[in-house]
Amino acid sequence: MENGGSRQATMAELQEVQITEEKPLLPGQTPEVAKTHSVETPYGSVTFTVYGTPKPKRPAILTYHDVGLNYKSCFQPLFQFGDMQEIIQNFVRVHVDAPGMEEGAPVFPLGYQYPSLDQLADMIPCILQYLNFSSVIGIGVGAGAYVLSRYALSHPDTVEGLVLINIDPNAKGWMDWAAHKLTGLTSSIAEMILGHLFSQEELSGNSELIQKYRNIITHAPNLANIELYWNSYNNRRDLNFERGGDVTLKCPVMLVVGDQAPHEDAVVECNSKLDPTQTSFLKMADSGGQPQLTQPGKLTEAFKYFLQGMGYMASSCMTRLSRSRTASLTSAASIDGNRSRSRTLSQSSESGTLPSGPPGHTMEVSC
Repeated sequence: MENGGSRQATMAELQEVQITEEKPLLPGQTPEVAKTHSVETPYGSVTFTVYGTPKPKRPAILTYHDVGLNYKSCFQPLFQFGDMQEIIQNFVRVHVDAPGMEEGAPVFPLGYQYPSLDQLADMIPCILQYLNFSSVIGIGVGAGAYVLSRYALSHPDTVEGLVLINIDPNAKGWMDWAAHKLTGLTSSIAEMILGHLFSQEELSGNSELIQKYRNIITHAPNLANIELYWNSYNNRRDLNFERGGDVTLKCPVMLVVGDQAPHEDAVVECNSKLDPTQTSFLKMADSGGQPQLTQPGKLTEAFKYFLQGMGYMASSCMTRLSRSRTASLTSAASIDGNRSRSRTLSQSSESGTLPSGPPGHTMEVSC
């Protein structure tokens, strides 16, 4: 970490960005102002954007995006969603862009050694030190979920909770590598990344959303940088999660994946390796590979429940899920360490609350 003087010297010029809300602003409500910073780390410069001001005795919400995206293309639909405004007015937010992924980023020179995912995680303490933030609630997607998990393993005292979307905690095996290499012979980098982000059904349907993101990635001026991030993701190490072992996430965790999404099996496996008393598992129907883009309302509602479970947003009014549907909950519990059973509960959510899982049970919520 640079000293205070050089840190300020390397800081990017503050930029004020006016966010266009999905809903009209309420009376007395003002547009958010974003301040973008860059800070030097042992592994190069990293850019991050801060919204809001720190709240006493509350952690920051820190996000980390997936390959092929930046913080805006990955998270804006979620954080601009109307019902999310109740949350974001209570927390300062830090959106991290992986090196070379920020808007207007120059292309790295040929032969540039891009940081590994572990090194990307090691940049986060520099960000928090720069901002003088002591704790965070992390929201990560794909590669970003891995980065935040790696950071949480190294700095458990600074992470109050994690929302991990599409996490694959496993290193690529030989079969995965062979399939990856074969795909690379017939598909462009952009197409391989799209296959990582979205399901084949979504790509074949070629909806307006898919067309938009295909265009973003295919014509990205920093596509060479994106390929470096993609390579780091494919060279990730195994997180070695072990239920009941020393290597596990100590904080509350909400795992999220879309039904039939590319990473569904990996997230299910991850759920089986984490502490069931600390982990909730949200499998979202009709959400495809990127639930934060396709189902921001459902994800916002689930995030509110997650925050409530951590002691925040206690007076928040849960409305959207209770208006829209009946929630199905499945809880799975281990018996004798080897055998397991599951039971499914269906209930109308007219009360606006979902039942809490009994101690020792992993709550699996499909909505």
